[in-house]
Amino acid sequence: MIRLLVLDVDGTMTDGGVYYDGAGNEMKKFAIKDGAGLVLARAAGLQVMICTGRASEAVRRRAEELKVTYLYQGVADKAAFLRGFLTEQGLRREEVAYCGDDLNDLAAMALCGFVTCPADATPAVARRADYRCPRRGGEGAVRDAVEEILRRDGRLADAARKAFDAEL
Repeated sequence: MIRLLVLDVDGTMTDGGVYYDGAGNEMKKFAIKDGAGLVLARAAGLQVMICTGRASEAVRRRAEELKVTYLYQGVADKAAFLRGFLTEQGLRREEVAYCGDDLNDLAAMALCGFVTCPADATPAVARRADYRCPRRGGEGAVRDAVEEILRRDGRLADAARKAFDAEL
């Protein structure tokens, strides 16, 4: 059973664009559907980690709003970081899922038992993925990934009831 979902940000939780306002502040667009997916994850007892190579106030704020379990920004070597984290937490490969979209995610994906990617992931990542989400990064791919993980584990209906009082 998956206990931890690791998420990339740019191109996975966002459309991969970097936006700057007139004052030079970086902005990112996040999908509300992805937020609802993370609410489902939390209701199912799934921990969520954001692990990203860039650092952004927008990501910190979004992670806080969604009560993301772990937030790590500015991670240059995701695989080395994740290897140490999994050892420290006592997590086995088969308990970890990863959702990412680009080449810098491949080495970290190799450490995880279940790999997903947005529909517009780079071809090498799409070939590596166990599940290719039907939606693009920043347009609901994270929600797709969460639902697939919970569906495979038999936790989706219960999570929907707990999170939204919804019957699936």
